[in-house]
Amino acid sequence: MLTSFFLLIASLLFLLGSMIGSFLNVVIYRTLKDESWVKGRSKCENCQSLIHWYDNIPLLSYFVLGGKCRSCKTPIAITHPVVEFLTGSLFVWWYLGGSLFFHITHEPLRYVQPLFWLIVGLILLVIFCADLLYYRIPDEAVFMLSGVTLLYRIALVTTGVMQIEDFARAVVGAFGLSFFFYCLWYFSKKKGMGFGDVKLVFPLGLLMGWPDMIAGMFAAFIFGSVVGISLLVFGKKTWKQAIPFGPFLILGTVVSLVWGNQLVQWYFHLL
Repeated sequence: MLTSFFLLIASLLFLLGSMIGSFLNVVIYRTLKDESWVKGRSKCENCQSLIHWYDNIPLLSYFVLGGKCRSCKTPIAITHPVVEFLTGSLFVWWYLGGSLFFHITHEPLRYVQPLFWLIVGLILLVIFCADLLYYRIPDEAVFMLSGVTLLYRIALVTTGVMQIEDFARAVVGAFGLSFFFYCLWYFSKKKGMGFGDVKLVFPLGLLMGWPDMIAGMFAAFIFGSVVGISLLVFGKKTWKQAIPFGPFLILGTVVSLVWGNQLVQWYFHLL
């Protein structure tokens, strides 16, 4: 009986998450096209015909339409159902697996902590997809991530959950990361990476804290190097073609948040 209840809640959350994922697709596309994502109905990116509600049902409509626009038969980007699926999965993880990560019992942080990480997950998903698809990191997403992370860390300090020294190290480390990436961007004559990466590492550094951010950045460069070399070897990219680094920064951040402390301790143990 209890299992059935959990499956029911997980299914409803997946449905809710996929609906939000559909909205995130609109936010990503319109933000990077400098269009309002509040006004106007969804349109086909190719023929500009309006998309009816029955063709805009998360996941289901994509498969019913065979992955093509009803009007012009142009293939719909596979990223649309992928984002919807990932967002739905994020909501399910938040419900079923969140208990492994949400340990704060102080009021009201016991409720703020899960909400904070859900919001962070959604913002990171937007940044990940925007940079991967359009080679741009939306400033709005970076500013929002910086704001909610800073407010959350301050709340942790004021309630005694986080020490002021740890908060100060996280802030200084985040600025240090931004300066390091700025130097990479500047001395590579703006070709080594985009300026969006310079701005993104600040909130990511706040999220990870010190010294876990070291593990996160190391993992990001490892992921980026492996994928970059693989694309070159298989002829998918050339040396002159850019590879978005934002997704690797986010993957590195996830690694740091889950295993950062163990990785740092293992590294210093080797020294």
